[in-house]
Amino acid sequence: MSTDQDSTPSLDPILSPRSIAVVGASRRPGSIGNTVLRHLVQAGFTGPVYPVNPKATSVASIPAFPSVASLPMVPDLAIIVVPSELVLSTARDCAAKGVRGLVVISAGFREVGGTGTKLEADLLEIIRAHGMRMVGPNCMGVLNSSDSVSMNGTFSPVLPPHGDIAFASQSGAMGMTILDYASEYGIGISQFVSLGNKADVSGNDLISHWRDDPEVKVILLYLESFGAPRRFTRLARETTRAGKPILAVKAGRTAAGARAATSHTGALAQIDIATDALFRQCGVQRADTIEQLFDAAVAFSRAPLPLGNRVAILTNAGGPGILIADACEGHGLEVRTLSVPTQDALRAILAEEASVANPVDMIASATPEQIEQALRIVLEDPGVDAVIASYVPLALEAPLVARAFEEGARGSDKPVLAVLMSKRGLPQGMAELEGSRIPAYRFPESAARALGAMWRQRQWMTRPAGDWRSFEVDREAAGRILDGARAAGRQHLDLPDALRLLEAYGIPTAAWAVVHSAPEAVAAAEALGGRVAMKPASGDILHKSDTGSVHLDLAGEEAVGGAFQELEAQLEGTSAGALAAGVLVQEMVGGGRETIIGMVWQPYFGPILMFGLGGLHVEILEDVSFRIQPVTAQDSAEMIDSLRGVRILGGVRGEPPVARERIEEAIQRISQLVGDHPDIVELDINPFLAFPEAARCCAVDARFRIRT
Repeated sequence: MSTDQDSTPSLDPILSPRSIAVVGASRRPGSIGNTVLRHLVQAGFTGPVYPVNPKATSVASIPAFPSVASLPMVPDLAIIVVPSELVLSTARDCAAKGVRGLVVISAGFREVGGTGTKLEADLLEIIRAHGMRMVGPNCMGVLNSSDSVSMNGTFSPVLPPHGDIAFASQSGAMGMTILDYASEYGIGISQFVSLGNKADVSGNDLISHWRDDPEVKVILLYLESFGAPRRFTRLARETTRAGKPILAVKAGRTAAGARAATSHTGALAQIDIATDALFRQCGVQRADTIEQLFDAAVAFSRAPLPLGNRVAILTNAGGPGILIADACEGHGLEVRTLSVPTQDALRAILAEEASVANPVDMIASATPEQIEQALRIVLEDPGVDAVIASYVPLALEAPLVARAFEEGARGSDKPVLAVLMSKRGLPQGMAELEGSRIPAYRFPESAARALGAMWRQRQWMTRPAGDWRSFEVDREAAGRILDGARAAGRQHLDLPDALRLLEAYGIPTAAWAVVHSAPEAVAAAEALGGRVAMKPASGDILHKSDTGSVHLDLAGEEAVGGAFQELEAQLEGTSAGALAAGVLVQEMVGGGRETIIGMVWQPYFGPILMFGLGGLHVEILEDVSFRIQPVTAQDSAEMIDSLRGVRILGGVRGEPPVARERIEEAIQRISQLVGDHPDIVELDINPFLAFPEAARCCAVDARFRIRT
């Protein structure tokens, strides 16, 4: 199957059509209708092409037909290039003829708003009613460069060489740039789809199709938005774990700032951070630029994945070797000293002035034979997983060096990436390496970045999948708490309700009681062990520490009673509701390392979970990590490991490590809580105190915001 749902029609009529009609084919040179038709012919499309034009008997010397109904056969694909007001009638004509695929290049739909939005909805209704599939509208077309299809159904004049990379772009303008770049650098593209408005066929549909396509080895995406993030996560996870990399540029890093939020999590969880979390959870490699995207794509399409992260660097100049080493370290790669036998073998073939530790500096006088032998020697070192071979064209021309690299790497199953540091040398060297297993780059950082992406892909493929745990919880009790708050018109839960909600889902809290008088506070403090903390119970006071309404480490009648009176006076000045909610007296839990567990509901992604080092300075330190709900056991472990300050939890200066398993479980229980109760839109547990003893780990304060 080409899709992940049996009921969904195949994309084959669009991506691998046997015949094409161009509806709106024009005689006018330079028009899109004329350009698309000519590009189909020039690319050598392997099936018949039918121009449809009611005012012409032929277009580009090809007999034309006045309507879709008059075509002599039913085409698999109709490329529609007519004014937007004619698209609906054209789609109906195609449906009546039995056409199964449409590519609507015409603009004037949802992207212009107003009546265009209604027009697109009506178009989609026609598509769905007749079991067709559609790319667009408002797109630049589709391309398939395989010998069996050879289709350039776009208005881009460039047909890149055939390869095993499939590319989907949400931007038509970027699509033009992408195809031009790929053609200039000889990057083989198997299929290209300009998605346009994504009214029907989406990036998810293409991932599903390309996942099972043997001609596609690497999937590239240029994204501006997510239509169905959860389906994307599932499809991408399945695809990348099966060994087919997905590389993506997601535009809009700076467009999404932190929205006005009442929780630390809401302030920290920006859309771009959520995108990073989504990609990490499904093994998608994110690039910042199109150039970086193609750098990685070339490496994935040509070279085998490394089995480890140990890199040998081979160069004819010391400076590039240092740059490569620095770049490798920055991308999770390790530049180890080569083994003694490897160094001895290198000394035997290189000049006396050469350095053989790693990086291996063969010096400027290295010959092609020495380069080939040195590469073969370092590849045979069992402590080397990959090689970056660099050359600054001094004594030798790039093609000679490229051939030496190719011969030296022949027979090895380890990746070799070439760096040819010359504007003149790179195209020549790449041409020499075309068809080989060695990707070539102009700059050291590009090669290191690409190899780092390959190493992350290997780690992802061998990473435990992780299970979604389901805990025994009191879902009904939680529902009653939320229903009660909603019925009372409260957007924020009072602290006692927040703590009860956590307890209903098995998250331990420090013992507490609610009081309404000083004597009650003193009695509660004695019952809770003598030493307590006190704070307002009302959910109306969101940032208690900022307002000085948290009193810590209180003991004795005078201290407890005095704190109650201070809080009572403060609450009287806040609201009657805050005063009526009372004061929460809580067991004073000493020590422990402060962490924060949170969630914010994001319109594009749903619930986003956060974990980090907590306390007063969480928004200043921003040492937090995010994952999209649901969170697996593996996800929760990685959320902890990804913190800069993770060593604090592991124990420093003689401190024992905290009970990580209790933190991981708490994160997963919160994942279950927000999945069960979608009306929760924000929450913070800050702090969740972590101790070496699992039984002592507990939530001390919590904040919930719900839909009302």
